[in-house]
Amino acid sequence: MVSNEFLSSEIVAHGAYVCVRDAGVADVRRAGAGLVALAKRLGLHNEFTPGHGPERESFALLRRRAATPGDIADDGVLQADWIVHVVSRRADPVAELCGEAAKALSPAARVRVLGGVVQPRNYTSAAMNNWAYARQVVQQPGGVMPNAFLVPMSKTAEWWRKDWMERHTYFLPRYDDDGRMVNEGHALATEAGIPHLLRRTYRHPASPAGDGDYDFLTYFECDDAHVATFHQVCAALRDLKRNPEWRFVREGPTWHGRRAPSWEALFAPPAP
Repeated sequence: MVSNEFLSSEIVAHGAYVCVRDAGVADVRRAGAGLVALAKRLGLHNEFTPGHGPERESFALLRRRAATPGDIADDGVLQADWIVHVVSRRADPVAELCGEAAKALSPAARVRVLGGVVQPRNYTSAAMNNWAYARQVVQQPGGVMPNAFLVPMSKTAEWWRKDWMERHTYFLPRYDDDGRMVNEGHALATEAGIPHLLRRTYRHPASPAGDGDYDFLTYFECDDAHVATFHQVCAALRDLKRNPEWRFVREGPTWHGRRAPSWEALFAPPAP
């Protein structure tokens, strides 16, 4: 077996999603009124208007639109009414904002915090970087790309028993001895989303994650015209004939929200 010791374990950023549910609107609105001011004191800028602060030093406010259950039952995500996102290259601001959010909101709501880290891309060659990431849409203002999707997931024990070289093969197309493509793999299955979906992934610091935690926290943003593209990409990934990797994936709920510009806007009546 090829050891995993060749994979980078460097942490370049810390991120978390604070999921809030089972609460009265007025109570949560009042209890969390100071969170945005705290975020700003911690040096974080509002992702609703990107480009106005250092990269990976930000927060976001999301309100529920819909959610569907996955393989892993998780009411904390499935039933969340609001989600607060925070990311920083420093661990302390993320821990402080999550801690203060849980402390302020817990008397009025149920709070579930999902956290992870950003690590260097271990499997990305120069060609794959140019094909996938150089063409990927960057974060746009909330009014342009208002849709947010949170999809936490874990890989099975069988996946983690594979060495890193074998795991790598599932991300690329596979061909038979005559050069015919047998299946697309992860990369080609997601191609439709590259120019339209912002993608962000946090990993658990340990692989695999422990009980009650997820291996990966995946997140997407898009405009209204490409909500269908998000679901198209999800369907392609779940198609085992196109993407055998998904045999080793267990998804949590898929949560769909709308980005909000301010704390007060989280509780405003939804637009028609």
